[in-house]
Amino acid sequence: MNVVPPTPPVHPAGNIGASGLFERFQRFRPPTFTSIDRPKEAEYWLDRISKILKPLRCTEVEQVEPVYSISNPYKTPTKSLRAPSPRFAHPSISLSLSLSLSLSLMASLLLFLTLSLLSLPSLSSPSPSKTHLSFPLFSIPLSPSPLIASLSSNTPKTQIPRNPSPISKIPQNPSPNSKIPTISRFKYTMALVLSLPIGTPPQSQPMVLDTGSQLSWIQCKPKRLPKTPSFDPSLSSTFSLLPCNTPLCKPRIPDFSIPTSCDSNRLCHYSYFYADGTLAEGNLVKEKISLTNYQSTPPIILGCSRDASSAEGILGMNLGRLSFTSQAKIQKFSYCVPSRRNLTQRSPPVGSFLIGDNPYSGGFKYVDLMRFGAGTDNLPYLDKLAYTVGMEGIRIAGRRLNISRAVFRPDSGGAGQTMIDSGTEFTFLVEEAYNKVKQEVVRLVGPTRLKSGYAYAGALDVCVDGNVAVIERLVGEMVLEMERGVEIVVGKEQMWVPVGGGVTCLSVGSSQMLGVESNIIGNFHQQNLWVEFDVLNRKVGFGKADCSKVV
Repeated sequence: MNVVPPTPPVHPAGNIGASGLFERFQRFRPPTFTSIDRPKEAEYWLDRISKILKPLRCTEVEQVEPVYSISNPYKTPTKSLRAPSPRFAHPSISLSLSLSLSLSLMASLLLFLTLSLLSLPSLSSPSPSKTHLSFPLFSIPLSPSPLIASLSSNTPKTQIPRNPSPISKIPQNPSPNSKIPTISRFKYTMALVLSLPIGTPPQSQPMVLDTGSQLSWIQCKPKRLPKTPSFDPSLSSTFSLLPCNTPLCKPRIPDFSIPTSCDSNRLCHYSYFYADGTLAEGNLVKEKISLTNYQSTPPIILGCSRDASSAEGILGMNLGRLSFTSQAKIQKFSYCVPSRRNLTQRSPPVGSFLIGDNPYSGGFKYVDLMRFGAGTDNLPYLDKLAYTVGMEGIRIAGRRLNISRAVFRPDSGGAGQTMIDSGTEFTFLVEEAYNKVKQEVVRLVGPTRLKSGYAYAGALDVCVDGNVAVIERLVGEMVLEMERGVEIVVGKEQMWVPVGGGVTCLSVGSSQMLGVESNIIGNFHQQNLWVEFDVLNRKVGFGKADCSKVV
């Protein structure tokens, strides 16, 4: 949003020098560009600048010196303008005054600027030489929020949302006999994190890529902790808060997927508890996200979290209407999860996150997303916004386990769906499937090798001491069989995860221990694998890759 400056006073005639002119000029808070795809904004900018300059009585010598340059991520010839002063800084176009400004040059500058802007690609139409946008994707440990130490023990906590998103699914209309899951003691330690430039001018914010959740939210800078690297709303000209009377905040039909309320300031407030105990609460806002130096989304609805238990925000990518996928009208995206085998290296492993067509998709194999009709709206355990696929079975060490395919599909209450979730670390199976997997692993390893009565964080309960290489050889790989012959092959190295103290655990857990009623394929079992979400055609593709080499 452009700031309209007040009508400037006329200063007395006389030469006050370039520095004096510049100081006076800056006092009137000249407007900046908030977008670069609209020539109308250029006209507005020039109109406002001319109104500021007129009473300042700039001479013909004090003129504009536009510098002709470009910052183009596609490395194709494009035109833009840049000038010295940082006041008009923009990610791709900077227009400013060296306060050598000439009113007689304004008309030609307008024509030049308009032609330059029109030569830029549309926000919705990337360059034909490259039909996707690429972002580095890091597999890194989650950071504790700097807020945690400042949160008092009596901080009010709102109730768990009935349709939470990323990790758990709590029934909306539980029957008298249904079991309400509780928040697990389990805490995820690793996540897929990318940085997105948010606001105007952009501020880079780390966000967890989460295909299992809807609302995207960022850490906003609290006044009591001014040195945190969080997003500072006061520095963005496109930031706006949603008031209580926003339909989203007071919907006619309660939307349990976005639990909202009005706070004491009459602003729209949200609260999220995730199944692993992560808390995020704050205000709903509107803000732009930059996709390239010259491409940005329109203002989209985000959470601006003041109190959260992790330093990273969330990029919600599920099928919900308020997900980043839906609001940015993304028809296809994909990611490649780097191997965590070399976490001891100084720099974290780097994969890739793509928006648009994947250049490697020729070798992908696709499975259709399951469709749910209107009759499934009230199923208490079903998450209709998740990327739900039809799983057929599981093989371990080449042996197919005796598990009915019905176990991997929603039952009459919605429990049992199988979802692809980048925001969950490990794979969790409903009780019937998990028990079969556990029995087979114990048979291959031998019960004497297991740590009796041990469960890592209450969720991974098949653990061993000592040399894991022997265990890896005994168990071998696991294959998750999908419809249409699609398979996710989990290598023997990815079957086990070190949890500290010389203990290694099976990287498959029980959904019941986590407190959910779904089968969830987590990112640990998506390493060195392209996973493509074709939202338009409702299918998910998989392809093997060395994810550290595809950026």
